[in-house]
Amino acid sequence: MSASENGIGEVVAHSVASDPIEALRDTLSEILAGLIAAGCGPHHLTGMDWEASDPADFHFSRHAVELAYREVFAGFRPLIRLRPGVGPGLTIRARFGPPQPLPDIMIEGYTLRELARQYSPRLQADMPALFRQWSRDGAAFRTGHAGLDLAYGPGRFETLDLYRPAGVKRAPIFVFIHGGYWQASDKVQHAQFSQGLLEAGFAVAQPNYGLAPDTPLEASITQTVAALNFLVREADALDLDPVQLHVSGHSAGGHLAAMALCDPAAPPVASALLLSGLYDLKPLGHLPIGRLLGLDDVERAARLSPLGRPRPSNTRLAFAVGEGESEAFKRQSTMQAAAWRAPEPLICPGHHFSMLDGLNGSALLDLALATAGS
Repeated sequence: MSASENGIGEVVAHSVASDPIEALRDTLSEILAGLIAAGCGPHHLTGMDWEASDPADFHFSRHAVELAYREVFAGFRPLIRLRPGVGPGLTIRARFGPPQPLPDIMIEGYTLRELARQYSPRLQADMPALFRQWSRDGAAFRTGHAGLDLAYGPGRFETLDLYRPAGVKRAPIFVFIHGGYWQASDKVQHAQFSQGLLEAGFAVAQPNYGLAPDTPLEASITQTVAALNFLVREADALDLDPVQLHVSGHSAGGHLAAMALCDPAAPPVASALLLSGLYDLKPLGHLPIGRLLGLDDVERAARLSPLGRPRPSNTRLAFAVGEGESEAFKRQSTMQAAAWRAPEPLICPGHHFSMLDGLNGSALLDLALATAGS
């Protein structure tokens, strides 16, 4: 890592991994570590050069490349130039600007630095290892389960995977919406969390949605509602019971699920299980990730927040959070549950990400089934 007189720094990373996606994960993780060592973050990036013997392997039009990038840097994307390189592997040269002093203000009782930590669940896990494991587990699950990859709309991300239980006619529908701060991850990395509900006789649908900031949050909400309407509209053809529509979402997916419940264009939802979601978006507007999403517009942040909206009628509600969550994430669920007159959130073993394991057999699966009326 080096820095020039004008304050522009550079960090260089190299990987000889034979698989392009693994090489990209390795180098980007090393770039992130270099940024952190310099007191910077993804929002300080000003440009990148990616050098490889075959640059096409790393073209951003490849879905796997974009997802691997977002695993590390979410929606922060400076100008990236692909260049022919010499020798095997991938080399990334990343340039970044100097850190700026943080204003001396308090938000919700936190300094800005602590607020950022409170709303950074990635600090709770080894994220490169986690995404690798989720990718392997999701691929293994999909290999062993015949799922339908269906388009619920015309857009690139407007698809969903549907897994149906063996021997069940007119199966109830359990929709799971993945998280990723609206900017990362994919349905294929969450397929494995369908097992417990499939064994309980539910058809499990996992929709994708457009990722921010390329796709505004408003559009992601509209896509979520469209996925629900598609499942109800096509229920007869897919051998599903549209009256038994149950919705769940994790993290940013919890926000999308909650907003869909409030949308008059959405179909009736019998139950909702909201997992460590974000329901008051206003605090995020003080952070780089919130500014990237346009949440520094206070009116827009309030308009996109489930907190303050009327309780969805005729929907049974339940909330859950991980025991190892930050206090801010726990408070988000506690406030929303109280506002919507739901039971206090279930405290699950593990942190923000590992709590999802409970969907395959624990108190969390029991809560999902009880809320669904099973």
